[in-house]
Amino acid sequence: MLSPLRPTLTWSTLMKVIHQNHRSTISSKPPKEKIGPQSFLAISAFAVTLLAPAGWIMHHIPDYRQRSPPQP
Repeated sequence: MLSPLRPTLTWSTLMKVIHQNHRSTISSKPPKEKIGPQSFLAISAFAVTLLAPAGWIMHHIPDYRQRSPPQP
């Protein structure tokens, strides 16, 4: 049972509250430290580590489809 003294929270009031409390985190300053070759190498290695297995599996999907199902 809702109390008559308590206001109900509607979608529009919720969006107003969110909009009022929202602070932007956009910064116009340049970064404190420049990204060097070590950072580029680390990011590249990370990307290859994640994407290489997925690429291998996607490349071999036709082979997997042509295989006969395993015998129990």
